Amino acid sequence: MRRILLINPNSSAATTAMMVGIAQAAAAGACEIAGATARRAPPMIVEPDALAAAADEVVEIAVSNDGKYDGFIVAAFGDPGLAEVRERCRTPAVGIAESAFREASAGGRFGIATTTPALKAAIDQRVALLGLSAQYTGLRLTSVDPSELVKDKDRLRDALADVVRHCINDDGAEAVIIGGGPLGEAARELKSMFSVPIIAPISAAIRSILAILAPK
Repeated sequence: MRRILLINPNSSAATTAMMVGIAQAAAAGACEIAGATARRAPPMIVEPDALAAAADEVVEIAVSNDGKYDGFIVAAFGDPGLAEVRERCRTPAVGIAESAFREASAGGRFGIATTTPALKAAIDQRVALLGLSAQYTGLRLTSVDPSELVKDKDRLRDALADVVRHCINDDGAEAVIIGGGPLGEAARELKSMFSVPIIAPISAAIRSILAILAPK
């Protein structure tokens, strides 16, 4: 069975375990998922400097595991280090943001609901670099400090549900991405609450890496 390493660019082992669980469920037995957690990063990446700094450790983890797995997933919503991992490693790699953007854009116009206002410019830039700006309806943000919001699962889900409604009703989004690895459980719950597709980035990344690894 194929083995995939999910690289968590933040330093929360609990978040890694949660994301691995979501990824394993999304894989539906098609592969085995292992997790690796960064040590030098903050427990949650909420600002640009931390996102940029996380890239170095993501690359270190990938390089040290190159050839030991069939694929890598970079599991932060900014894909830190992904380009360099692809340059330096022979193991195929995907990022949760890139995977979610491509999946959402395949169905038309898409928006993003997330919790990290300081990362808005970085997220917008990532969309632009992938050539998807014309389909992008914009990013909507929760109003509570993200580090506090993730401590209460119900409050997080409800806050995200509110901004998803704005993406759909005010911006015209035909699909909405829940923007962040630590938001994975909320993304899974939100899928049944809306008639438009709610894109969970971790699950999208699993589909992306399995498509790459599928026999041609």
